[in-house]
Amino acid sequence: MKKKHFILPAILVLLLVASVAWGYEQLNVKENYEVALDNHYQRLFLDVKEHVENVQVDISKALVATTKDRNIVLFTDIMNNANSAQDKLGQMPINHNDISKTQKFLTQASDYSYFLIQKHLKGQDITPEQRKNLTDLQENASAFNGELAAIQESMSDPDYVYGVAYINEMDKGEDSTADESAFHTSLVDFESNVSKSPELLYDGPFADQMLNGKAKGLEDKDVNEKQAANIALDFLGKGKVEDIESFEQGEGVDKLRIPTNTFHAYMDGKNEGSASYISVSKKGGKVIWMTNPRPIGDKKLSQKEAQKKALKFLEEKGFKNMEPNYSLKYDGYTLFNFAAKEGDVTIYPDLVKVKVALDTGEIIGMDAALYYLAHHKRDIKEPEISIEEARKTLKSKFDINSERLAIIPKGKDEVLTYEFKGRYGDGDFIIYINAQNGDEEQILQIIKSENGTLTF
Repeated sequence: MKKKHFILPAILVLLLVASVAWGYEQLNVKENYEVALDNHYQRLFLDVKEHVENVQVDISKALVATTKDRNIVLFTDIMNNANSAQDKLGQMPINHNDISKTQKFLTQASDYSYFLIQKHLKGQDITPEQRKNLTDLQENASAFNGELAAIQESMSDPDYVYGVAYINEMDKGEDSTADESAFHTSLVDFESNVSKSPELLYDGPFADQMLNGKAKGLEDKDVNEKQAANIALDFLGKGKVEDIESFEQGEGVDKLRIPTNTFHAYMDGKNEGSASYISVSKKGGKVIWMTNPRPIGDKKLSQKEAQKKALKFLEEKGFKNMEPNYSLKYDGYTLFNFAAKEGDVTIYPDLVKVKVALDTGEIIGMDAALYYLAHHKRDIKEPEISIEEARKTLKSKFDINSERLAIIPKGKDEVLTYEFKGRYGDGDFIIYINAQNGDEEQILQIIKSENGTLTF
């Protein structure tokens, strides 16, 4: 009987020892897992740092390069490094809502490089404005590199955390009180300091092709400053504007493609942040652009609802028969691009851009410069070839998903074309076939992202 009294305690001791051993083994497994995961994040971080350093260096080289061939090589490297940095950053332990501007910076570095490659391939030089945009991107790359260098210096601290504990706590829910990882905190610091990146306008085909000569869509009548102010008030709504004053534009304003009078329109007295800016042409008295750079609250409108707001706005302002083409979502608003339509023909040169705030649906921006540069009464001739004949000129493996008539700019002129959208291989393309003689006028590649569509 005495032996039986010893059996149960012995079993319990063995179970306790086994539990302790199992727990110790699991602790080792967990620690080894966290070490391996931190090592993985460290490798990702070093890759991100190297890619961003390459972006900064290559932009600096592009700013001093003197040949298009050399710039094409540099812009290709910038595009590839920016894409790689964004890919590696996406694998880091970060709340990606906290670094939206950083991701936008990397996206734009890639997109802008691709855009400039296409310009060089067409034999075009970089303009002073585009050079300024490159300088802005270079400054952001430099700031990003400064943050990454600070992180690298912190790595010598044995307590440095890339984010394993942070991720584990995030998985428990939004109410977690976990400390943010050092990597996450540093990137949020960069996010708050990132300077203005060039605003790439995803305008759709041909938006950057400006016609030579005077604006075709403006009457040849002079409008003085007082008249222009009244036009601005009517456009914004006289009951909404408390005060309006002329905005000093500096010398050379009359040498612009469309000389204008520009105003501050104060919607709520002269409180900071209450002013809209609006510009009225000195010839014809048309509102060329307006913007209201107000803070934007939480998103409440869908893309479809915002587009309806933009179309209603254009109709009210006298832009008839406009159709939406391309759009791009920014932080809190969407930029829509509308082309005019006459009958069944889309007229790409007549382009108006509209910004819609996604918190209230308010129109916070409009740019009709391209429209007034190109708009005129057109004598659209009937096509000489049928759409079936135009379709035969395409590659047999080009999978067409839409087709229509469209007017596109060609140098100083315009040409009636058949527009074919479709897929070839792994890419989406738009091909324009001359509707009079069957010539291939233009091929554009469609680049899609979660924020919008860009064509090159």
